[in-house]
This record gives sequence, structure tokens and C-alpha cells, in this order.
Amino acid sequence: MVVRFHCVLAATVAALATLSACTLPAAITTPGPKPVERPPSWAAPQVLVPASSFHGVHGLAIDAQGRLLAGTVVGNNMWQVDRRTGDAKVFIAAPEGQSDDIAVGPKGELAWTSYLQGLVRYRESDAAPIRVLAKDLPGINSIDFDRRTGKLYASQVFLGDALWEIDVAGVAAPRLIAKDLGGFNGFEVGPDGLLYGPLWFKGQVVKIDPADGRLTVLNSEFKTPAAANLDGKGHLWVIDTRTGELCRVDLASGRRSVVATLSTAIDNLAIAPDGTVYVSNMADNGIQAVDPATGRVTQVTRGKLAVPSGLKVDGGTLWVADVFGFRGVDMLTGDVRDVHRMQASELEYPFAVGLGSRTIALASWFTGTVQLLDRATQRHVEMVHGFKAPVDAIPMDDGSLLVLELGTGSLLRASGEHFKTRVVVAKDLAGPVQMILARDGAVVLTEAAGNLVRIDLATGARKVLADKLAMPEGLAQTPWGSFVVAESQARRLTEIGPAHGARRSVAEHLPIGLEPGPGMPPFYVATGVAVAADGSIYMTADRNNALLRFWPNR
Repeated sequence: MVVRFHCVLAATVAALATLSACTLPAAITTPGPKPVERPPSWAAPQVLVPASSFHGVHGLAIDAQGRLLAGTVVGNNMWQVDRRTGDAKVFIAAPEGQSDDIAVGPKGELAWTSYLQGLVRYRESDAAPIRVLAKDLPGINSIDFDRRTGKLYASQVFLGDALWEIDVAGVAAPRLIAKDLGGFNGFEVGPDGLLYGPLWFKGQVVKIDPADGRLTVLNSEFKTPAAANLDGKGHLWVIDTRTGELCRVDLASGRRSVVATLSTAIDNLAIAPDGTVYVSNMADNGIQAVDPATGRVTQVTRGKLAVPSGLKVDGGTLWVADVFGFRGVDMLTGDVRDVHRMQASELEYPFAVGLGSRTIALASWFTGTVQLLDRATQRHVEMVHGFKAPVDAIPMDDGSLLVLELGTGSLLRASGEHFKTRVVVAKDLAGPVQMILARDGAVVLTEAAGNLVRIDLATGARKVLADKLAMPEGLAQTPWGSFVVAESQARRLTEIGPAHGARRSVAEHLPIGLEPGPGMPPFYVATGVAVAADGSIYMTADRNNALLRFWPNR
């Protein structure tokens, strides 16, 4: 993970609304000879893209019992994975299970870093209580024990740049070993008591003496080294997240050799007692096993999508803001293709996608950015920085950019060179979540406080189309003019009439409404909704990473 955003919502979340059967407009005239009629109902949801474990997968460890443990940050859980079958189950539940990295101590104890919470957590055994050893360490990232002495070390990366010794008793404050290292990411303590690991921002693999912070460079041939582990045979195994390479570095000479080329966005690794190297991939929700002798790769587990959020229809394609990737999904077959992946492109954790006539906008409240892609080629055009938690964005035909800011509760229009001119269209929004450009040219958006709101772009005038919704997130307009909204707190899809807010249920008991961790917006992974020209509805399911389709009954 790269950047953390702290926000405070100005409005409280509305209570659950009671659905009622209401009359909605029958149809509106659409281009073509046959207007699309409003269906009496929709069929039960179909799985277009199957569910998967995790919500991005990061740190790996093999504990004293031989269990493969996998950490997640977005999902806030630590998982246990069967190395033979790939079956996964939650090992430590949210929020205590949030883990960017996991370490196993000499007596089988566990320690892990809760990256977004700034905490180091620890427990002596499965039956022991979880204790917080250190706090107020933003971006606490990698962690490992010295198996000879039991000492514990942890590093900050991205939100800080420091290496610490952590008191296992939880009494003494962390001891600063070194700072401004260059991103000392997934490291391991060697049998000599030195710390071996990568410098993310310098492309180097180094060793550090924890006594005085003295650093020695072993190799400088990497693009973005993410993690390193020792095999006990004089080699350091290193993964490069930008190239997808798993490399072996000779400790004596520093010589580097590529053993296997995997997909990009690999994040961490663990070496089993038999020498098998396990590698996590955050964009694939995947773990792979690599034979160190032959380089043979076995897929232990993998998902089609990582953390699907924002969603838009474009011809026969569904564009998915997948947090660790940007993907296109075939609307008929469900086939998923990569467009951009984290670390191998300019992508910065997209949570929402907006379509313009010439460009695609990917918004990330997490990094405060909006990325523009060419709509025809999907190539990077520009990364626009400096927004305050942008939760959605829409490119306009006049070249401007509409941006919905959670941090200020505003709808902005950005224009000019590098979009530096920013004008407030509407303010005092009660926790804005997602928006669309409606057929009448107005913006329609959802508010966490429970509202569906229309904003006149010319005047900024605000009209509430529906209230008392249960955490409304993604929305889309149907061919007959109504709006379909995901009420994540109630785990349902609701159709809302454009004139008087009449509503009816499309589907209920849906796998949406992923619970946030501490310090996160309640809709931090917004449910995406899209409606095709034939009236079929598509929805991302953030609780299990699936993509669902609802055919209209006619």
C-alpha cells in the first residue's frame, strides 16, 4: 500500500429505509426503433465473474505448525491458506487481522503490521490474547523476529521511512535504528543478526546492522524490489514488483539471477522448510509456489478480480476500477483482461471509473489523484494530483473534469493546464460517494447520509430525489430514466423513479457492504453499478470480489 487518507464525514449514515412497491415510469423514448420497456422485475443474480478470497494479498509467512498465513490490508483480515488445495479461510478477523506483513517468532509467536492503523500486533499462541506492541507508526509495513534472540524489528514505508526495534513486552517505546533509508520493505533477519531486504525507491537490496543502522548494498540491479527472504544456503530470494521477476542473489558476490518471471504486482514471499518459495500477488488475489531448483510455477490460489469497486458500461465491455488494477470484462462471457496493474504502470489504486467521450477517469480517494486514460487506447494521458479524497470523476466534452471530493464535501469542476483551475459547483454534500452524468445533463450523486441528489451544473442547485437510503453507493440510470442504486448497508439494489423518488427492490441479500477498518470511510470500497442498453444491471460485489449480472424479466 502507498498512501493513507484520514477523513471525517460531516454527516451520519441514515438508518435503513423500508422498500415499498411503487409505480415507476413505464418507458422513455430512446434512439432506435424500439424503446426499452421497464421490466416488471429482474431475474435472480448471475455470477459473471466468480468470487475469490482476500481483498488483495500482501505479507506471507509459514508458521511453526506449517500453516501458510496471508495478510490483507483492504480486507482487514489475516487468512490461512491450504498449500495443497489453495482453500483459504479467515485466520484472524477484522479489524485486528489487518496485516501488511506477518512474522513468526522463535517460540511460534506471531507479530504483524496493521498498516492503515499504524499498529504492531502480537500474540504468543492461537489461544493467547492479541496485544498491541507499538502504535502511532503510520505506514508500518514489514516485520520480522531475530530467531536467535527473539528481538523484533519493523519498518515504515510510504507513510514514513524508518526502521525500528519493537519491544516484545510492549513496555518500552520503539527504538529508532535508522531513517530515510529509501523504503526498507519486506525484509528478513538473518542468522548473523543482520537485516536483509530491499530498498523500494532505490532499486537496491541491502543488509542493515540493527545495532547502529549501518547499511551495506548487496545489489543495485532491480527496478522496484518489494521483498526478500533468505534460504539458509547463501542466497537471498528477491521479488521485483515492477518486472514480476523472482530472483536469487548470491550473498557472497551479490550476483543476481532470474529464477522465474511471474505477473507484475507481486508483493511478498515466504520460503517453506522444503525450499518452496511462495509469492503473493495483490492484483490477482493470488499466491504462487515456485520450485527453487527448476523455476517451475504452480498456482496455489487466484481470483479474477482483486477488489472490484467502480463500474461503467462501454459497448460490450465493463470497465472495472479494481483497486490493484484496471480491468475490462466482457459483458457476455465474463472474460477479464488486464488494462493496467499496480506497480507496472502509472496506476494509483483506482476506486472509481468515469467515462468521457475521449477519456476515462480513474479516481482514487486513497492517493488524492485522478488518472486520465485515452478512451480508445486506454493509454495513460495524465495523472492529476492534489484533490482531497476524490471518490469519483467524470471527463466532460469541453475538456474540463468533474471531481467529487469526499474531503471537502464538494463537487468541483477542474479545467485549464493540468486541471489547476478548480471551481466549486456544489458544496456541503453529506458524504458524497459516487456520481453519474444523467441524461438531462445534470449530475446525480449518492450521499452517505442516505440521499440520492441531483445537482444542476449551471447553477449548483441541489434537489433530493430520494432520502433515507441505507448507505447508497454506486448508481446508474436505466434506459427508461429511473436510477438503480446500491444500498450497501441494506445489501440491496433499489430502483428509484426520477420524478418523485418512487422505489422498488431489484435484488436483496447481496454480497456488498464491506466493513471498513478504523480510520477508513464507511464506503471505502464503493459498490459499482452499471446498466446496459437492454436494461440488464451489473454490480461489483465488494464482500467477495465477484461481478454480478441481473437480467430483466420480460
